[in-house]
Amino acid sequence: MHPKALLEACAELVRLTLKFDHPADAIVSRFFRDHRGLGPRERATMAETVYTVLRKKLLFDHLAPSGSGPKERRLAILGFYGPGDFLRSALTEQEINWLDQCEKVSPNDLMERHRHNLPEWLVQPLKEQLGSEFWALAECLNQGAGLDLRVNTFKAKRAEVQKALAQSGIKAVDTPYSPWGLRIAGKPALNKHEAFVRGDFEVQDEGSQLLSMLLDAKRGEMVVDFCAGAGGKTLAIGASMRSTGRLYAFDTSAHRLDAFKSRLKRSGLSNVHPAAIAHERDDRVKRLTGKIDRVLVDAPCSGLGTLRRNPDLKWRQNLQSVQEMAVKQAAILQSASRLLKSGGRLVYATCSVLPQENEAIAEAFSAENPDFQPLPVGELLAALKVHNASTLCSGAQDGQLYLRLWPHRHLTDGFFAAAWQRK
Repeated sequence: MHPKALLEACAELVRLTLKFDHPADAIVSRFFRDHRGLGPRERATMAETVYTVLRKKLLFDHLAPSGSGPKERRLAILGFYGPGDFLRSALTEQEINWLDQCEKVSPNDLMERHRHNLPEWLVQPLKEQLGSEFWALAECLNQGAGLDLRVNTFKAKRAEVQKALAQSGIKAVDTPYSPWGLRIAGKPALNKHEAFVRGDFEVQDEGSQLLSMLLDAKRGEMVVDFCAGAGGKTLAIGASMRSTGRLYAFDTSAHRLDAFKSRLKRSGLSNVHPAAIAHERDDRVKRLTGKIDRVLVDAPCSGLGTLRRNPDLKWRQNLQSVQEMAVKQAAILQSASRLLKSGGRLVYATCSVLPQENEAIAEAFSAENPDFQPLPVGELLAALKVHNASTLCSGAQDGQLYLRLWPHRHLTDGFFAAAWQRK
């Protein structure tokens, strides 16, 4: 595509995305479906341009007024993903001069908000938790995330998948914590790779893999993934059970569960039973009260731990929506806990970095449910031979009570998890 046409297409996609009426990934996917003539490089350029604009929106909003032309074009120029000479060949002389001036701006001369590019309501809770580490996190969130794979241990071994990828020219290294994981540089096309097609691996962040490990589901048990979503953790749990026992995948979205079926078929697992529920008090849930060995509640949350992948969330969420989410999280956790039999394990998790969705929910549940004994997550992970498990945790009991993953520390998405055993 000619540089001028590609820049115009980028500007149009930026305009659509900044309406914030749908998630950015859905808008980008819809745009590509409507413009099927776009090649892989053009799609990559457009998607990365949009995500750069979302990550650095406050900075670009600050720089844009000094330029000319439609705002979405100025933002697309500032966030353009590609060679500088390619971009400049699409610009007017006035735009080139403006871009040169923008690129001379030193970060040291900017206000804090134009450096961290976070909404003010989110800045304070992060600073309170991280102190001087806040800026390392902010810098990390302004960059894209890596690509992690989870080897399907029911079908394959990590070394085998690593070798198969290497034969295709894809270098994959072991993830530092999860024994199931591989990490890949860049974003190679994997969905047609022979190993993927036969179900030897799935794309899954290492932090998400650790949540699945934490449940420690055994062969032959009755297990529930209470908020299964796209099913990534369900598949990891099913593999750890060696496709034995019974694993229920509950979710309120029948659409998500339908989309999960192709992944389930590829995995080779026969112990997974997807079921759409109306809400956390659905009759399907009530019938299992007191019968389940292990329950994972990967609760709906703000998703603010995934800002490297979903930067639009910081502009689409606000403090009120987080508070409303916390009420829902507490209700879901309480309902899910009723499924556990005596001696059963309950794990509550989010991909949020905010205490009100994490520690506050866990502490309130412990206070209201004395028949559930909190379990130190650090000790559970160490027993599972997770390398340096103690560095992944925070909270009471020598800092080992909760799983607390941070993008800048652990190169994962931001995750939280708490665990209990029913007395």
